[in-house]
Amino acid sequence: MLKVNEYFGGSVKSISIENEEGVATIGVMETGEYEFGTSSVEVMTITAGTLEVMLPGENQWTSYPKGGVFEVEKNVKFKVRAKAPVAYHCLYK
Repeated sequence: MLKVNEYFGGSVKSISIENEEGVATIGVMETGEYEFGTSSVEVMTITAGTLEVMLPGENQWTSYPKGGVFEVEKNVKFKVRAKAPVAYHCLYK
């Protein structure tokens, strides 16, 4: 069953599925800076555009262009910044 998610007044949207591989989302972000919290480990792959990320404990942004992958631990907050619209895939472990 598909689930539609909307965050930050519609500036971030995703569609999620759950199957034998687990839960995954495909999403898009408008230009902006956002902070997310996690409840499980998340593996994010950028599918279009470039996303800048600041993971917990870091004090500088890291850029992830199309094809870039990063992992976020569970029960933390992290920041992302899109200077142009971005698309992503997120796998929840």
